[in-house]
Amino acid sequence: MLGIRRIFLFGFAFLLLSGSRTCGQNPQAQFPARFGRWTAAGAPRKFTPNFGSDERKRAVFAESAVSQAATGSYTFDRKGTTATVYAFQDSSGAYEAFTYLWSPGVATFDSSLSHAGVFTKDRAVLAAGNFVVELAPASDVSMGDLRDLLRRIAAAADKTPFPPIQTFLPKQGQLPDTQRYALGPAAFRAAAESVGLGDFAAISDQAGFNSGAEATFMRYKTGRTGGQEAALLLIEYPTPQLAELHLRHLEGALSAAKQSGSSIERKGSLLSIVLAPTSAAYADSLRAGVNYETQVTWNEPSATATDPPWSSVLAKIFIGTGVFMVVAVVLGVAFGGVRVVTKIFFPGKVFDRPEQMEILQLGLSGSKRIDPRDFY
Repeated sequence: MLGIRRIFLFGFAFLLLSGSRTCGQNPQAQFPARFGRWTAAGAPRKFTPNFGSDERKRAVFAESAVSQAATGSYTFDRKGTTATVYAFQDSSGAYEAFTYLWSPGVATFDSSLSHAGVFTKDRAVLAAGNFVVELAPASDVSMGDLRDLLRRIAAAADKTPFPPIQTFLPKQGQLPDTQRYALGPAAFRAAAESVGLGDFAAISDQAGFNSGAEATFMRYKTGRTGGQEAALLLIEYPTPQLAELHLRHLEGALSAAKQSGSSIERKGSLLSIVLAPTSAAYADSLRAGVNYETQVTWNEPSATATDPPWSSVLAKIFIGTGVFMVVAVVLGVAFGGVRVVTKIFFPGKVFDRPEQMEILQLGLSGSKRIDPRDFY
C-alpha cells in the first residue's frame, strides 16, 4: 500500500512539473485577455517563425534558440495593434533577440535584471524571462498600457534574470540605443553593423562563442560637439584560461584590421575591448569604469591556529604531572595492600607458596640446605 501511494505522489508531482513547464514555454498562454485600455480581438494564433526573406533575423533567432511563436490582435476605440510573442529556451537567448530588435532612436521605458521594454513611434519591444513581445503599430499605445502588458508578461514568464554582463557596462556617457548582446557570431556581426562598427564584425570568428562566450556592445560619447567617442565591447568566458587564450586571438585580429587606437585587456574571465576611441586617455577612462570584480571563494572549512599563553601551558603541565603521580600512588598502594592483606588472611596459599619457591644455592660454606621458608 505504501509503495502504491509513493508511485501516485511521484506521478502527480511529475504531471505538475510538466504542466508548469508547458505553460511557461507556450507563447499562446502569455496573451492576456486585456492590458491597459486594450482588449483581445480573438484567440491568439500559433505559427512557426520563418521571417520571410530576412536572412539575418532568421540567423539571429535560430542562434537565440527560438522555440515557438504566436500572434494576436488587440483593439481600443476603433484602433488596433498586433502583438507577437516569441518563446526561447532561456532568458539569454530572449535577451539576444530583444536587443537585436532594437532600432536607432529606441527609448527605454522600463528596465531591470528580469524584464525590460523599449519603444519608438512605430513599435514597442518587451522582454521578460524567456519571452519577447513585439507590438506594432504602437503609436496609439500609451506608456501605461505598455507597462501593464510588460507586468502581465513578466508575471507568467520564466523568472531567470537576464545575463549579468549588461551590468558591467559603465553608466556615464552611454548611448542607450546602441547596447547589443550576442551569444554567437550571427548576433555579434549584426550588432557590430547596427551600431556603426561594421569593420569589427570579422573578429566574431576569434571571439570564441563555441567556447561559451557572451558579448555586449555599447557606444559612448561625452558632450554634444567636440567630445570624446568610443565603443566598448565586453566578452565574458566561462574561465580565465579561455579568456587568456582568446585574448591572443583577438589581439591578432585587431592588428589585422588595422584599427588604430583599439586596445584589449583582460580581467579575470572578462575581456574589455575599446574600439575606435578618439583618444587613448578616454579609452583608459572607459575601461576603468567597467563594473567587474573577480572574487575567489573558499568553501572548505578552516580554522585559525593560535599559540596558547605560556601560563596556560605551564598550568596544564603541572596538572597533568600531578594527576599522573596521584594515579601512580593509588595503583601502588592498591597493589601492595591487596598483596599484604591476602598474605595475612591466606598465608602460603596465594602468594609465596613453598612448593613454588626455589632459591639457587652453591653450598660453598656448609652442607645444610637452605629452606626458602626461612626468608618469609
